[in-house]
Amino acid sequence: MRRSLLLRLAWRQSLLRFLIFYVFATALGLWLHQLAWVLLAATALVALRAYLRLYRVSRFLDWRQQLHTVHGQGMWAALETLIHRRQTENRTRSRRLVGLLRAYRQAATAMPDGALIINRRDNHLIWFNKSARRLLGLNYPQSIGQVFTDVVAGANVRDWLRSGQTDETLMDIASPVDQHQRLSLRLIAYSPEQWLLVVRDVTQLLRLEQVRRDFVANVSHELRTPLTVVHGYLDMMEPDEHSEWHPMIGEMRRQSQRMTQLVEDLLTLSRLEAQDHLPEEIIGMASLLVTLRREAEAISQGRHQISVEDTAQCDLLGSAKELHSAFSNLVSNAVRYTPTDGRVSIRFERTSDGGARLAVQDSGYGIPAQHLPRITERFYRVSTSRSRESGGTGLGLSIVKHVLSLHQGRLEIESEVGRGSTFACVFGPERTRPRGY
Repeated sequence: MRRSLLLRLAWRQSLLRFLIFYVFATALGLWLHQLAWVLLAATALVALRAYLRLYRVSRFLDWRQQLHTVHGQGMWAALETLIHRRQTENRTRSRRLVGLLRAYRQAATAMPDGALIINRRDNHLIWFNKSARRLLGLNYPQSIGQVFTDVVAGANVRDWLRSGQTDETLMDIASPVDQHQRLSLRLIAYSPEQWLLVVRDVTQLLRLEQVRRDFVANVSHELRTPLTVVHGYLDMMEPDEHSEWHPMIGEMRRQSQRMTQLVEDLLTLSRLEAQDHLPEEIIGMASLLVTLRREAEAISQGRHQISVEDTAQCDLLGSAKELHSAFSNLVSNAVRYTPTDGRVSIRFERTSDGGARLAVQDSGYGIPAQHLPRITERFYRVSTSRSRESGGTGLGLSIVKHVLSLHQGRLEIESEVGRGSTFACVFGPERTRPRGY
């Protein structure tokens, strides 16, 4: 009896515990379920707020949207502050660049010279200013995309553009608008794909240059006759060696000879400037080098070491008279400006592109670097006293430059003070011929 009672009590107690646990578990489950929904709702709100802030940031990352205020604190506020600062800096920079571009465009439009941007590959026009319209007869926008060589025709213009020579100005080009208007063209490396081409009206400049040439030629021609008379009478005067007139007559002869040489050089220069081309023949360089050596030895009078080296084994096509004059000028200068016991070397050699190069090297005084860009100008002298002592006229290198220009050649100058100079006449392969041809 007692045992059954105990069993009933144990069962009831167990049932009561189960009921208490079930009620507690049910209540806890309901609470956890509600908590889960609360947490889910809170998470959704946080995610929504983060999405809204992200949308705000992404909208302001677009350059067209300006961030004016920063909301809240924390990481998002710091990010918006950074975006605001960057936007302000970029907009300030953009305004500055737009202002510079407008200023450059206004400056290019106001330029008296024509300015054009052309494509390097096919020479199509990309942009041009108002002066280019006036000088070349262009129309906007119809002329955009037009080939420049169709606007300014000529084989020399095509060859010049094809060579891309930025250091050489193409002069005396007829304007498409007026054949009496003369233009100059200059290329500037604007970008790897484009050229900046500057067009300038040089009609008045060329007219003044022609007036100068005519004046120099006429005056030089008129001076030739009286100088010949004076020189002739001076040659007739032969005072006694101990006479007081002897040094004076000798000085008058030297000065009259110098004036005669100056007049001859001026006439030669005027004649070269008036020519577009020279008569051409094949020049035997072996015999010409022998002649140059004899001339150098005659001027040197045994005071210098003269050497000639011929490794080119080719001849040149050109004017024998003018090229001999140019080479002789370089050789005589080398001898005159080299001290006693110095060396003068004449080398005729081939270039890597198949052309030829005649170089005259000396061990003379040398030329300071600041004088080299102007050394070929008329009457330009590095040392006036030294030039007068040597009897130079200041026109020799100008004559050499013009002669080489008429032969499509160039003059290269290398010099170092105290170590001497090298003057080289460089010719293209089209000017060379096999020796004995």
